[in-house]
Amino acid sequence: MRAILTETGILAQLSLVIAVVPLVMGIVYAVRPTEARLALMRPLSLASLFAGLGGLVGGGMNVLRWIAISAPPLPFERVAVGLAESLVPMFVAFGCLTVGWLCVALGLTRQG
Repeated sequence: MRAILTETGILAQLSLVIAVVPLVMGIVYAVRPTEARLALMRPLSLASLFAGLGGLVGGGMNVLRWIAISAPPLPFERVAVGLAESLVPMFVAFGCLTVGWLCVALGLTRQG
């Protein structure tokens, strides 16, 4: 796992960090629900989505650049791995948003 994180670019690492923020906020809201924390969860969710999309697009651009500078024939396996790795930020963002909003739902039951 450490090798994967050290090989990722700064854009992917930043998008992964931003994707985790709504999860943390959801847990905080579940523990101590307030209107202000709920209001903060909405823009943080958008930031997570945009960070995941940015990581996806950045990874796709890197794969396309690698394809452009590679000599034919292209090894399909390497292209597939590059495309799969570019999906990681989006997968993490969706996973963190899912758990974060489930924590918000738990907090809403505790608040009411």
